[in-house]
Amino acid sequence: MKRWMILIVSLFIMSFGVAFSVKAQLGTSPISSFPNAVSEFTPFTIGNVTIFMHVVLILLQILILRKKYELIQLIQLPLAIVFGYLTDLCVWITQHITYHNYVQQWIICLIGIALVAIGVSGAVTSKTTVLAGEGFCLAVCKVTNMKFGNMKMIFDISLVVIAVAVSLIFTHHVIGVREGTVAAMVLVGLLSRIMLKPLQKIENRFVATVL
Repeated sequence: MKRWMILIVSLFIMSFGVAFSVKAQLGTSPISSFPNAVSEFTPFTIGNVTIFMHVVLILLQILILRKKYELIQLIQLPLAIVFGYLTDLCVWITQHITYHNYVQQWIICLIGIALVAIGVSGAVTSKTTVLAGEGFCLAVCKVTNMKFGNMKMIFDISLVVIAVAVSLIFTHHVIGVREGTVAAMVLVGLLSRIMLKPLQKIENRFVATVL
């Protein structure tokens, strides 16, 4: 129960990271690039599209793994719903944050990247389950023997390419993919690895204290 609490808090922090990235207008992290793009030209919120995308990724996991799919992984569905609504909540909370120049945009963007990294590290240290994006990558790795790092890179790049293609098709200009997206691709993983051990110690103390 304690580890699930840590996971939910991590998703909340991650959602704030997404909201800050959206607010900075320098491009979101790859996993949010498609939802952010679609939300700009449809009546759906970024949280709505996030939930839809995660549902598709869960269905793809089932199709890929077939009989090897573990039903316990369906826990990704309620987590996707929670993550989607938390993202919309955080976008609403940060709506009044403003910037006046490019440097301030970068400050907001880097805060977003740091928060996403903390959220990712917290989710990993919770040792509960993974979100649908990572679950999809793990499913592909299981049937192809591809290394997770390589698959995750292909997945992230694919999401960015899809976001660019969709926004160009429907709006004739690129939405939500800029230099901040590249920074997120480089820094989120790096910062997550740096934060992993400190967060692991904090989590162990928290679990031990609660117990």
